[in-house]
Amino acid sequence: MGKLSIYIVCLMLILTASCKVDSKFDPIINEDDITVKWPDYFPAPAYDFSGNPITKEGFLLGKKLFYDPILSVDNTISCGSCHQQFAAFAHADHKLSHGIDNKLGVRNSQALFNMIWNTSFFWDGGSKHIEVQPIGPITNPVEMDETVQNVVYKLSQRADYKSLFKAAFNTDSITSQLMLKAIAQFMGAFVSASSKYDKNRIDPIANPFTEDEKLGQTIFESKCASCHVPPLFTDNSFRNNGLDEIFSDSGRYLITNINSDMGKFKVPSLRNIELTYPYMHDGRFETLPQVLNHYSSEIKQSATLDQSLTNGIALNNTEKQQLIAFLKTLTDREFINDPRFKEAN
Repeated sequence: MGKLSIYIVCLMLILTASCKVDSKFDPIINEDDITVKWPDYFPAPAYDFSGNPITKEGFLLGKKLFYDPILSVDNTISCGSCHQQFAAFAHADHKLSHGIDNKLGVRNSQALFNMIWNTSFFWDGGSKHIEVQPIGPITNPVEMDETVQNVVYKLSQRADYKSLFKAAFNTDSITSQLMLKAIAQFMGAFVSASSKYDKNRIDPIANPFTEDEKLGQTIFESKCASCHVPPLFTDNSFRNNGLDEIFSDSGRYLITNINSDMGKFKVPSLRNIELTYPYMHDGRFETLPQVLNHYSSEIKQSATLDQSLTNGIALNNTEKQQLIAFLKTLTDREFINDPRFKEAN
C-alpha cells in the first residue's frame, strides 16, 4: 500500500471516530466518549467535522467556554445562562432572552440540539454557520454586550485557558477562530435522537406506541409534517405562521430586506417540544394546547402568510389531545440527562 493510500485510510479512521451513523444507534451515556453518533434514518449533516475534528480536549474546552460568563462584558452571563440542559438547552419559563444587567432580548431563546443539521441559526437565520453563531449573542447589546476581541484578550490572561487551548489545538495562541471551533465541537455534539419516537422507529415491538400516540402520529403526518419534517421535525425553512397581521418584529425580512420575508421566522424542530416552553419567537404561548388552538382557530391573515395555513388546521379537541400525546414521544430524557453536557461543579 502506498503512502498516500495509508494516509487516506488513517484520515478516514480519525473522522469515523469523531462522528458516524449507527444503524442500531445506542445512545452514549459514557462521559468519556465524545463520539458524535446519529441513527441511519437521519440525513447527512450540514456541518462537516472534517474541518474541525472533534477531540476530547476540544470538546472540554468548548464546554468550559459554553458555561463561562467570561464571554459577557461584565462576566455575569454565559451561553448556559439562557440554554439550560434540562430544558433541551432552551430557557425554561422565559418568554424572552435575559442578558447583562437584567436586560431583555426581543426573542425567545431557541433550544440547542441537532445543530449540525442546521442550515441557518437564530429565528431570522442571521447566521449560516455553527462556528459563527456564537458571535451573535456575544456581541448583542442586550445579551452579552461584549466584543470578540476582548473575550480573546480575557482568555489570554488566564493560565487555565492557555493550557486548555494548548491541549486542544497544540498552539500557544488563543484566537477567536479557535475559540469558536471549540464551542462548535461542544454544541455540535448535542445530538437528540433517543426519544420514544426514535426507539419506536428502531424497534416498534420493543417500544410500542399507545393508541393515542399512534393516532396522534397519523394526524401529525397528515397535517403538520409538511413543515416539521421527520426525523429532524423541521425543514429549516422560514414561514409566517399567522401570529400577527401587523409585525412588531419583521423576522427574516431584517436579514434579507425582501418584502416576501416579512413576518417569517425559522420553523423550529418539534423534538423536545414538551420541554421548550414558552413557544413561538416571542414566547407568547405557554402551553401546547394554546399552540394548537392558534393553528386551528386563531390564524391571522397577512400578505406573507404561509399558504398551507390560509384556512388554519382543522383539529377537534380529541385530535389535539392525540397530537400532543405524539409530540410528547419526541421528548429525549437521555439527552437532557447526558452527563457529557452537564455543567461541571
